[in-house]
Amino acid sequence: MILRERNSPEISEFLRYLASHEETQGSLPSLNELSRELGISVAGLREQLEVARALGLVEVRPRTGTRRLDYSFAPAVKQSLMYALALKQSHFEKYSELRNHIEAAYWDEAVILLTEDDKHELEKIITRALDKLRGNPVQVPHEEHRKLHLLIYSRLNNPFVTGLLEAYWVAYEAVGLNMYAGGMDYLEEVWGYHQTMVESICNGNYAAGRNALVTHIDLLANRPL
Repeated sequence: MILRERNSPEISEFLRYLASHEETQGSLPSLNELSRELGISVAGLREQLEVARALGLVEVRPRTGTRRLDYSFAPAVKQSLMYALALKQSHFEKYSELRNHIEAAYWDEAVILLTEDDKHELEKIITRALDKLRGNPVQVPHEEHRKLHLLIYSRLNNPFVTGLLEAYWVAYEAVGLNMYAGGMDYLEEVWGYHQTMVESICNGNYAAGRNALVTHIDLLANRPL
């Protein structure tokens, strides 16, 4: 395999600058300073800066200037995914399939990393969700649904996996599934599987939890209309 040099022209001058100044804390130099250092026009630098902002690599504020952010894969995936959904909403089903495979594949690795505090929080999420389902009026526990799944995979030291999973929930809301009820029988079944997942994590029976995960992710594809 041939490795490319670090100064490969495949990324912009500004992105290369960010990558080579990873230790930089606080605000970045002004556009005029960067323009002189990088040897590009201020106008060209503004364009590159906007790309970096869209990718979630920097934050631009009027008074504090430009500040680098910790790397996250999610913003880039979200941008592309929202465009895909604008082209064809059925793309969500394909992305959902990818997310399901990711969760199943990383289950064992993810759950063993969870702390006792994480497990207590998962139990609290289950309690809040069931309270919503059994309340009057009934509420769809979407926020709990999102938090539960993301928390299970939150300890993975892999920004690409977590970025893909985070983007899924943005798409989930974009296609309106956060407002979807599907009837009490459906919701009770979904959260029954969630409860089994959490109980299995807490008692160390990870295989049973993975079985509940794999079974329950098929419910969305076969949900009642």
